[in-house]
Amino acid sequence: MLEKLEAIRQRYDDVNEQLMQPEAMSDMKRYKSLNKEYKDLGRIVAEYRRYQEVLSNIEGARAVISTEKDEDFREMAKAELDELLPEQERLETVIKDLLLPKDPNDSKDVIMEIRAGAGGDEAAIFAGDLQRMYMRYAEKQNLRMDLIDATEGTSGGYKEIILSVKGEDVYGKLKFESGVHRVQRVPATETQGRIHTSVASIVVMPEAEELDVEIDMNDVRKDLFMSSGPGGQSVNTTYSAVRLTHLPTGLVAQCQDQKSQLKNFDKALQVLRSRIYEIELAKKNEAEGAQRKSMIGGGDRSDKIRTYNYPQGRVTDHRIGYTVYNLASVMEGNIDDFVEQLRIAESAERLKEGVS
Repeated sequence: MLEKLEAIRQRYDDVNEQLMQPEAMSDMKRYKSLNKEYKDLGRIVAEYRRYQEVLSNIEGARAVISTEKDEDFREMAKAELDELLPEQERLETVIKDLLLPKDPNDSKDVIMEIRAGAGGDEAAIFAGDLQRMYMRYAEKQNLRMDLIDATEGTSGGYKEIILSVKGEDVYGKLKFESGVHRVQRVPATETQGRIHTSVASIVVMPEAEELDVEIDMNDVRKDLFMSSGPGGQSVNTTYSAVRLTHLPTGLVAQCQDQKSQLKNFDKALQVLRSRIYEIELAKKNEAEGAQRKSMIGGGDRSDKIRTYNYPQGRVTDHRIGYTVYNLASVMEGNIDDFVEQLRIAESAERLKEGVS
């Protein structure tokens, strides 16, 4: 491991030197690539330097224990060693995790789709609650969330809402949110105070760039229509809303959020490209594709990854058996615990695979 870390440090220094060259910014694509590599390597190098320092201190403490005649100094060295050895183990675990091959999509922006499932009007209201939760989370994480398209529910919330989320390592943070989310509470639409169970399904896709997916526009049918709001009332009198159909796959994407037809076209194409990219990813990795399908399901009550229980103030992620009793805080966008616990679980699985 030390040899690999030393090679990474050398590469880190080499990339840094390249970035310092005057001609580095003449090719912005290469500059961005180098800058990202520098940042990624920097995380490993920082832990490597801490690890080197700990190893050096361990060596020094052992030398004192084996050579020092003064008992007080020997006891101090033993106490220091008792602190250093667990830190060595912790750093080795951190470094092994950092050295594992990362999902290349983790650094991508995402397209997030939230759809009401079983539960009627209450499911649409819950979909709206989830959208607000992720909006609050995005604000706390300095991510930018933009609306692409939405179909509002008759009693509030959304039957469907499609969003783009941009920022640092967005897919790495949000990819575990894909699946069916279940809510248990007394709906605002319930007159007799009975607890209902409703669901909403979420799909988080890495946003595909032009280099990721090449779309032949001859294979895309473009339809224009008037933007509409709740109840089908016309929002404007121009055909600015855009619906794109990818004929080979039958995939459809639309956007009516912008007044400009061109901007709606760009957003719809963005969604279409990401949906095609996701299909191609599933073909490359059938196991991953099967996992995604089982996580998302069909919006049925029995197919769930997380439950939000209002009477108990409880949120449970069923994939890792993790429960918190601060539902109000979670709904305000404080989902960091779930993001971190799921990331740790994924890292543990990858470490097992690496060992095997």
